[in-house]
Amino acid sequence: MRKHTFIISFLSYLKHERRFSTHTIMAYENDLESFSQFLQQELGELNYSKVTHKHVRAWIVVLMNHDIVAKSINRKISTLRSFYKFLLSRKEIESNPLTKVVGLKTPSRLPKFVDEKDIQKLFSEISYPDGFEGARDKLIMDLFYNTGIRLSELVNLKDASIDHHSANLKVLGKGNKERIIPLHNTLLQDVKNYQELRQNRFDSTYESFFLTDNGKTMYHKFVYRKVKFYLSLVTTSEKKSPHVLRHSFATHLMNHGAELNAVKELLGHASLAATQVYTHNTIQKLKDVHKQAHPKS
Repeated sequence: MRKHTFIISFLSYLKHERRFSTHTIMAYENDLESFSQFLQQELGELNYSKVTHKHVRAWIVVLMNHDIVAKSINRKISTLRSFYKFLLSRKEIESNPLTKVVGLKTPSRLPKFVDEKDIQKLFSEISYPDGFEGARDKLIMDLFYNTGIRLSELVNLKDASIDHHSANLKVLGKGNKERIIPLHNTLLQDVKNYQELRQNRFDSTYESFFLTDNGKTMYHKFVYRKVKFYLSLVTTSEKKSPHVLRHSFATHLMNHGAELNAVKELLGHASLAATQVYTHNTIQKLKDVHKQAHPKS
């Protein structure tokens, strides 16, 4: 099915005006293509101006029948909200059908994280390969856990992102917002070691900080596979992803008394609401300690 001009314009707007990442734009595009296919079947034509809240609700039912989880459905609804808000601002439509659509209730889930003892194993007991590959793999794991950066942020790192003099990492996060994360001396030394091994291995200029085994620009699936492999060596947890290391970073900071606003800034959250979920993990830890240690618990 050919992409509608409305979608082409909207995706261009996300890229050039909102400066969304390629990964985020692809997610928007997939959601809109899914809705467009449904619309074609429902209306017999691709006419976004004829869409009512009933059509959107019918689409939601179809998604639920295909066992799409509530969180994913809500993301798709959010995509449609942005899309129709865009069309309304461009006077392509007269009313927004999403005003009468509400998201699905989702069960509150605490972020999954790796226990501190398993993190210790990850960096002190696991054997990484010798040379460039091993230095790179360990540094990837180290940066995720010690800085809390997102997968897309790590993949997009450049050499200029690291300030050796000031001992910090400059990250371009969601919404093109920049934040500074401090780096401890050991991590800085690992960065220098990796850069030297990379230079000896490839002896060229680089588009990205991290490179694959063949010297190509790093990509998401490569990193995801590496993280999953190394985490599988230290934990039996079902979740083994870069985001789990990000959750571990935040949870362990909170467990050791870090101030909530400081964790918010380090994670690059837009509001405290997103960061407060980590306080639940801290409270749960306190409950577990009390249960184990208190004589009357």
